[in-house]
This record gives sequence, C-alpha cells and structure tokens, in this order.
Amino acid sequence: MRKIIVLLFLSFFALESYSQGFSFGPKIGVSSTTLKFDNDEIEGGDNQTGYHIGAFARFGGAGLFIQPEVLFTQTSGDFKYNGFNPGGDPDFEADFNRLDIPVMVGFRMFKILRLQAGPIASINLKTDISNAGDDIQDVDTNSATFGYQAGLGIDIGNLFIDAKYEGGLSGVVESIGGYSTDQRLNQWVLSLGFKLF
Repeated sequence: MRKIIVLLFLSFFALESYSQGFSFGPKIGVSSTTLKFDNDEIEGGDNQTGYHIGAFARFGGAGLFIQPEVLFTQTSGDFKYNGFNPGGDPDFEADFNRLDIPVMVGFRMFKILRLQAGPIASINLKTDISNAGDDIQDVDTNSATFGYQAGLGIDIGNLFIDAKYEGGLSGVVESIGGYSTDQRLNQWVLSLGFKLF
C-alpha cells in the first residue's frame, strides 16, 4: 500500500509541470483476460471478458501528456487444477474486483494519435473462485499488485479510444491449495472516454 501512495504522490507532483493543458472525464471499457501460472499443477484456460468504469485526467503540453486514471475493474479467468484431478477437469473460474490506478505517459502524433505507456497499481477488492466447493482451499491473494500498460490512443473531438496491453509485474494469487503459482494477469484493454473539459 505504501508503494501505491508513493506512486500517486510522484505522479501528481509530476503533473504540475504539465498543467498547460487539462482535461477530465469518465471512461468505460472492456478487457480480454488470460491467467498465466508458473506451476505445472495449475493450468490457465481460455480468455475471459471483463469491464472497467471510472474517470481519467489528462495533463499536457507541447505534444507530451500524463494521464492518471482511477477505475473499478472486474476481470475473470479460467484455470484447471491438475493437482486436484489429473487430466485437468473440471474448470474453475477466478473473479477479481479491483481498483486500478494506471498512470500513462505519452506523446501525441498527427493531432489525433497518442502513443502511451506506464505503470498500473491494482488494489484487490474481492476475489472469488467459482465451482471450487471444498476442492480448492488456502488461496493466497495479494492485496495489491503492480504491472504495466502500453498502447495507442485516438482522439476524435471530445471522444477518445484507448487500446492497451496490460502485463503483470507481480502475482495476483501467490498460491492455490498449497502450490506456489506466481499467477499474473495479462489482458488486452479497450476503453472509450469522454472529455468533459
């Protein structure tokens, strides 16, 4: 939690130097998530669709910008627990409710196109594993994780579209059923935003 506070403080401190231009507004979108595990006993499944909703602010001048966001994010992913049943059946689904705080840094090209990348801090609000029953116990979920996002943005008047890839730098779930997993969330994110001013 201390790292998240420091990240936010540094981000907003840096924003002061880019206060020539400012915009703010709501943002919504969808994501396609894949769970990856660093363990042979647990195998990630198919991509799952999630959503996010929140707000953004953009500060910038001379073609450069900084864009912090605060988003409520719901993601999910399938996995097979081979340690429970060799052969990888049945499937389990993990649902994650998070507060995501990405801070994008980038530059504009051709007045409408943006290249952007930056860190993302995620605070875990709730994690559920469906169909688990008594089969899966002792799920160790981290309260906060860090990752990165990178991608493109397009500005069309007050509307904008962001397409980004998100990768995990730290594991969301450290262990399942006593097996160390180092599970990381990787996803494609598509967002629509509206500049109120």
